[in-house]
Amino acid sequence: MIRSLALIAVAAPLLGGCVIYASEGGERDVMVQLAAVDEIGEADETVRSAHFEDGRLMVRVDSNGCTSAANFEVRLVGDRPAALTLERVRPDPCRALVPEGVEVSWTYAELGLEASDSVRLMNAIRLP
Repeated sequence: MIRSLALIAVAAPLLGGCVIYASEGGERDVMVQLAAVDEIGEADETVRSAHFEDGRLMVRVDSNGCTSAANFEVRLVGDRPAALTLERVRPDPCRALVPEGVEVSWTYAELGLEASDSVRLMNAIRLP
């Protein structure tokens, strides 16, 4: 029993991922998808949370005090549903203590999305 728990504790950080689906009617559901870390990719930002609200993608990320949406590149690949990946392209050089991270956002228009589009978020999500 202890050996099984130890194996789970070791394997859990190696797995991660989240898929957010938007239906044709605009309703959004979050489904967890486990994937090996190397399937997600090292360049992808691990996010704290993500949701869609009022025509925007809202993502909470780690910050040293100077993080904004401009620090990230958002890639969309494919369609029905499109795979969305958030990548930090500019580091945050500040040294502030921001334990809760910051929320960055993009409008659907900025992402090239329509409200009826289906989207999968491919970044790993850090558990609280």
